[in-house]
Amino acid sequence: MSKKKLSSLEDLGGFVFSTNNSFEFENEESEETLVPNKQYLEAHFSNKGRGGKTVTIISGFVGKEDDLKSLGKLLKTKCGVGGSVKDNEIVIQGNYRDKIMEILKKEGYNVKRVGG
Repeated sequence: MSKKKLSSLEDLGGFVFSTNNSFEFENEESEETLVPNKQYLEAHFSNKGRGGKTVTIISGFVGKEDDLKSLGKLLKTKCGVGGSVKDNEIVIQGNYRDKIMEILKKEGYNVKRVGG
């Protein structure tokens, strides 16, 4: 059985190692979700690393992961397509950038078109 090489600290699976006896772990999820009109989201599409399939990516969301997931679900439902939420980004299958930007603007978000 070969050992897998670690390329970053994230590959350790969320463990924190410390020799400091008074170390206290701070959870990143304590960040409050900003109201939609204070959010500045970026909408772009990509096909790199996806076998040539195009996806629309929404990034820049500031807040709790549950709120990000609910926004992702709203976008997937309105567009009628699949997608996922990971690495603090919403990934929607297909090139629906213009439609997603309209939906987000109606919800009160500030959206910026990035790329071609």
